[in-house]
Formats: sequence, structure tokens, C-alpha cells
Amino acid sequence: MSKRCYYESLEVERSVDDGGLKQAFRKLAMKWHPDKNPGDSSCEVKFKEINEAYEVLKDPNKRAAYDRFGHAAFEQGNGGGGHGFGSDFAHTFSDIFEDLFGMGGGRRGGGQGRERGSDLRYNMEITLEEAFEGKNAQIRIPTSVACETCSGTGAKAGTKPKPCTTCGGAGKIRHAQGFFTLERTCPACQGRGQVIDDPCASCSGAGRVTRERMLSVNIPAGVEDGTRIRLAGEGEAGLRGGPPGDLYIFLSLAPHEFFQRDGADLHCRVPISMATAALGGEFEVPAIDGSKARVKVPGGTQTGRRFRLTSKGMPVLRSKQMGDMYVQVSVETPQNLTKKQRELLTEFEKLSSEQTQPESAGFFSRVKEFLDGLGTKGGPSD
Repeated sequence: MSKRCYYESLEVERSVDDGGLKQAFRKLAMKWHPDKNPGDSSCEVKFKEINEAYEVLKDPNKRAAYDRFGHAAFEQGNGGGGHGFGSDFAHTFSDIFEDLFGMGGGRRGGGQGRERGSDLRYNMEITLEEAFEGKNAQIRIPTSVACETCSGTGAKAGTKPKPCTTCGGAGKIRHAQGFFTLERTCPACQGRGQVIDDPCASCSGAGRVTRERMLSVNIPAGVEDGTRIRLAGEGEAGLRGGPPGDLYIFLSLAPHEFFQRDGADLHCRVPISMATAALGGEFEVPAIDGSKARVKVPGGTQTGRRFRLTSKGMPVLRSKQMGDMYVQVSVETPQNLTKKQRELLTEFEKLSSEQTQPESAGFFSRVKEFLDGLGTKGGPSD
């Protein structure tokens, strides 16, 4: 039995953003949770299905792989979504309850007072030539880094954060209500489990400060418009020594003077003279790899005809395959004619026949028959 599409499982469109994805999962998780449907085994199956779908689609890299290859991207141990109720799910569902009810410890506290830093986004525009060859780019990013004065603890030198007396360092407070035991984030320490009596003067107790960093980004050959590159651990520093977030580079391709890209294929339009189109000839066009390609035009070529140049397109990402280049010709009508040129074209028109211009001759012949038929229908009856 084939697997159901992850987007269909979560009842969302493929264009859904992160917020919409999380909202859809929240709604379905509450609906199909086994605790809300005791004794119904089908609900457990449905619950596992939406959990697996969300675990894949919430991760930008996994989602990109799924969009390109479908379920095949995670077959044979390639790291798909979680099956069942593993630790990843526990984190995910804990976050959902934290959002809904402000309870369930989540991942933030853990009694250590450290929080993971936020992910960052950097937009980068590259040329088509750079996408063809790949490049190593240097970028400057203003971001939060661990405070050197307090080594990221947030406490003044010579002091340390103290366990929160309200929650005992757990970062959570439990309340018993009937058959249920509810947890909520400790209001005194905001779930960190620690409090700082003497904050560091350099970072005001945050454990991080804003700095500008220089990073190296490797852009592989064949990247397309909208490609995302993840730099793990290069995002914002975590609070009070917490782990850093990730940095995501979003690539966009600048418009090119000659080429339009369609996947791995390139297209260009070349105007040719009426004489070249009628008599035949050849011309040179530039290729994206810096070489020149020669195109032979047979006599009688019409506007719109395409010529294919094999393997002259873009490389396929992480593959040895190459796309093709398509050259489309457009026959240019002469302008600003001299008297001699007009005389020659007039003479040529007189000598033209259905054999030399079959398309126009055939078209106007059909037009004449059509108009003659209208005249017959509209004429006086006997």
C-alpha cells in the first residue's frame, strides 16, 4: 500500500508556510490524539501518520528533499519522519501544548536556564554563471554571540546563576486537578530553572551580545532559484550558554542578459535576417560555460523554430548530468529600406508564388473562399 502524501495527511497545500503548517498539525493532533479517542485503534494510526508528516515538513532540509523526491527521499534508512512516538515527537507535542495551554515543560527549561538561539535567514542573490560554476562566498552577518565577559552565563564575573526557589530549578510548576496533573512554565524564572541576582554588565544578563561575523558559504553548482542552504549552529547564540540556532541562506538568481532558465535547461532568443532565414546560414551564440556554440539555419526557416544544443545547459545539482540549451530564432523584418532595396523587394514580391510563400498564399486563399461564401449566403434569393 502506497504512503499518503504528507501534505494531504496534514490537509494543507504545498505552498503552506511554517505558521500554517504548525497550526494544521495542532488542530489535527488534538482531534486524533489517542487519549481523546480511547479504544479506537484507527485514531492511533491517524495520529502517527500526521506526526510523521509534520516531523518531515517542519524541517526545511527534509521538506526540500520531500518536495523533490517524495517518500523515496527517506527510504532505506535515509532519515524520514519519526514512526510512532519517539523523542522527536515528545518535543513536538510538548511545544504544541505549550502554545495552546502554557503548560508541559517544552524544550526550553530543563532546569539549566539555557535556551536555544533563534534561526536566522540571509537572502543572497547570485548570477546565473555563479549558479553554473558554484562558488564560495563570504558574507557578513550581524548576530548574537556568546558574551565573552561572562562566558555566556549571564552572571557577573565571580558569581553564578542560582536555582529558582519557586520551581526548585525544574523550570516548571505542577498542579493537580482531579485526575490530571498539569504543568506550566514557572513565572518566576520563565522556565529557565535559574535566576541571576548579579547580571553581567556587558550583556545585561542575557549571556549574549550582538556582533558582526564573517562566514564562508559554499554554493554548489546547479543551485536553482529559491534554494535554501543550512549552516548548522551559525544562527543566533542561545541565552545563557544555550545552543545556537541555525543560519539559512536563501538564494535567488539575478536576471540574465541572454538566457532564461527552465530547470536544468536554458533558453535564448536570437533574431536573424530575412535573407538568412530564406537562404540558410549560420551564426554563433555564447554558452553559459563561456564557450561559443555554432547554430546552422536551413533555408526556409520560420520564426519560432528552435534548435537544441545538447549538454549546453545547467548542471543538475549533485549530479554529473547537464541540461540542454535551446535557441529560438525570430525572423526580423527589414526596416529603413533604401530605394534600391525597395525596388528589389518589389521585384521579389512580383516573382513570388505559392511555392515560395505557401503559408501566406494558402491562408489568403482560404480567406477569399470564406468571404465568397458569406457573399453567397447574404445575396438576394431567386
